[in-house]
Amino acid sequence: MNTHSRSNQPRKPVNNEVDDVVGTSLRTWISRRRLAGAAVAVAVLISATACGQSATSSKAAVASESPSSMATPTPTRTAPASSSCITESATEPYPPKVFICTKSDAGTLLWMEQSESKRVLDARAAAAKVAAEKAAADKAAQDAAAKAAQEQAAVEAARQQAAAEEAARQQQAAAAAAAVAAAAPAPKVQAPVQPAAPAAPSGCDPNYAGPCVPIASDVDCAGGSGNGPAYVRGPVTVVGSDIYGLDRDGDGVGCE
Repeated sequence: MNTHSRSNQPRKPVNNEVDDVVGTSLRTWISRRRLAGAAVAVAVLISATACGQSATSSKAAVASESPSSMATPTPTRTAPASSSCITESATEPYPPKVFICTKSDAGTLLWMEQSESKRVLDARAAAAKVAAEKAAADKAAQDAAAKAAQEQAAVEAARQQAAAEEAARQQQAAAAAAAVAAAAPAPKVQAPVQPAAPAAPSGCDPNYAGPCVPIASDVDCAGGSGNGPAYVRGPVTVVGSDIYGLDRDGDGVGCE
């Protein structure tokens, strides 16, 4: 085959129908791409509008908040240790600690940490318990002493009453005896029995015993101041009548 001669022949023009088909397809594809792009653009625009409105609402809500709450940060609370408080037993948490309004030993209300408050209250309760026990013991001792005093007073009153009753009984008995004695006749008083005097010797006065008292007109004690005429040396016992007055002191013995 003679290729050289064919290659040198002039080419035939491209069929116009093919060009028309290709051009129409390309235009259709471009139109579809444009429609799809337009739909995507509309969706993006709607989404952007919604997002804009949401952002605007959020900004408006933020703007409506209190400026002071946004501008001023919340201060950190400080634990009120040893500061004064108002309501006893009130609590304030300050993590990790808790403070309790507690009455101090001086009588003032102070904020105390929980363990310190417990220590103060326990010590106060223990002191109050000791004071109460001491007061109870003192009262018991006072009651016992008062009871003992009452019992002693009752015993003494009973003794005095018994003594008074005995004295009254004795007084009544004495009065009864006196009444009986007054009603009875008085007993006769008997004269003492004089022992029988021994018989006087002959010539002696029988009114005297002992030494012989002579019978005379007058007899005096020997050695005395009498002047006789007769004298006797005593002592002599008067057993009858002292006719000579020898018993000067009346004791029954003369010339002592």
